[in-house]
Amino acid sequence: MTVGSDEKTVTAAEAMVSQLESYGVEYIFGTCGHTNIALLDAIRRSSIRFVIARHEQAAAHAADGYARASGRTGVVLMHVGPGLTNGVTGVLTAALDSVPLVAIAGDIPSYYHGRHPHQEVNLHADADQTAIYRPFVKRAWQVHRAADLARFTERAFWTAASGRPGAVLLSVPMDHFSRPVPAETGSAYPLAVPQRPGLPADVADRIAETLLAARKPLVYLGGGLRRGTGLDALRSLVEHLDIPVVHSLMAKGTLPDSHPLLLGMPGFWGLELTNAYTREADVVLALATRFAETDASSWDSRYTWQFPPGKLIQIDIDPAEIGRNYPVDLGAVADITHAVQAIDTAVRARHPQPRHSPELRETITATRRTLFTDSRERGTSDNFPLRPERILTDLRAILPTDAVLVTDVGWNKNGVAQCYELPDEGRFITPGGASTMGFGPAAAVGVQIAQPDRTVVALIGDGGMSAQLPALPMAVEQGAPVIFVVMNNGSHGTISDLQAANFGQSYGCDFTGPDGEPYSPDFAALGRACGADGYALSSAGDFGDALRAALAARRPAVIDVPMVNEPVPTPGHWNIKDIYQGIFE
Repeated sequence: MTVGSDEKTVTAAEAMVSQLESYGVEYIFGTCGHTNIALLDAIRRSSIRFVIARHEQAAAHAADGYARASGRTGVVLMHVGPGLTNGVTGVLTAALDSVPLVAIAGDIPSYYHGRHPHQEVNLHADADQTAIYRPFVKRAWQVHRAADLARFTERAFWTAASGRPGAVLLSVPMDHFSRPVPAETGSAYPLAVPQRPGLPADVADRIAETLLAARKPLVYLGGGLRRGTGLDALRSLVEHLDIPVVHSLMAKGTLPDSHPLLLGMPGFWGLELTNAYTREADVVLALATRFAETDASSWDSRYTWQFPPGKLIQIDIDPAEIGRNYPVDLGAVADITHAVQAIDTAVRARHPQPRHSPELRETITATRRTLFTDSRERGTSDNFPLRPERILTDLRAILPTDAVLVTDVGWNKNGVAQCYELPDEGRFITPGGASTMGFGPAAAVGVQIAQPDRTVVALIGDGGMSAQLPALPMAVEQGAPVIFVVMNNGSHGTISDLQAANFGQSYGCDFTGPDGEPYSPDFAALGRACGADGYALSSAGDFGDALRAALAARRPAVIDVPMVNEPVPTPGHWNIKDIYQGIFE
């Protein structure tokens, strides 16, 4: 259109959509509202597909899952006020797990700012909905002029993906979407490719020297390293020197569970052998990890990490993480892929001949084999309701080897991370930093959209499924053949166990009807009501049959699996169990 001159103009919303297309955005997840319909109209006339989610938390989790599976920046669109606050938990989850996510929120008309128009966030302070997100996003922008929207959009995508990835917020008053801007605005701010910092050669040499001189070196791998050249270099390094590896929750599957040098997770869910290695290591090379509380036994040196006497070499893209929880002997801010490549090169230059520790490999392999075998043996029980390990055993036996497991919290996260032998081609996606109940259902839909040809299973509890029911119609509407496996114990089981262990019985954690008897929705029927397939089980063998049928149908499916409430084995320590029970005077 043309407004008042010969200069060709478009709306700021149209320019923004053109800009998003140039950035490679293919999907935007979200919900509609009167503050964002101008942008939705522009999306309608573009190549971008809008995925309607019915609830903003579901939209944010789906965008998060899409980003984790695709490696691209996720985009979520929200409405002002309650729309934005509904999305808080989903955006927070992505932020704490270092997932690149751009949240776009419509806002009240700029000319009504502070007057408390419909749905404005404004009561005891001046109106500023971005303030709600500032504690956890990398940056929040409030657009004051339509002319600034394109520049802020470029800054948002750059900030989300560069350095330590994370979530950002772009808040746009609704009138600015419809204001005219020059037609070339959409191409005026190209997105640069981040050049991530490498590890200086002299620092790599010092690390190589320290590793070679170590008596019991150990690598601790966090979630910042995925497949590719960095992983190849890591394998090359640890196999050249036979260095054992432990991994954080977020890093499960980075090295395959079958690797002979992989000890698994440390800390609360770590094996005694794993925690013994972390305590006794004289040099620890920590890569892209924040030493989370559960992986560090609440930072209690009696159980897991001991610095000193051990020496800590910590490498992270985020300088704030270096030395946050433990003192470091050497800290470096660098991209992990580049850093591991540099260290591997330096080690081989100093020590071309590989070191062999067959006893170490045999010990690790035997211990891990015992863990997985014992879990599978416990999973052979035909008791009904099923033991959780029976569910994991059937999944492992029946699913394709490249299936993606998207979990929630509880047995489906902790038990899988500990004792599910993930196939080499498989993928494990879980909420780490926020440990968000309700992540799994909607995130799985985003994963399936990103990888339509793979089998995607949302492995979730009945509490998590209940928390994000909008994921079911979203999967149906998108034709996303997610298999929702509901581990149904009629309870928030992990907390119920914790409360009963400390206070004698559980209260407020278990689902009951007005008569006090156990209650559960019929999730299989709910799935069918939404247009998905639904499978209800009446015996242990039914689960395998239902899973095979769902795989063959390639449709959204809900399998409601009655399960006993059984705690995940916890060989380590976590201070969440340190509940004071002193005598009150």
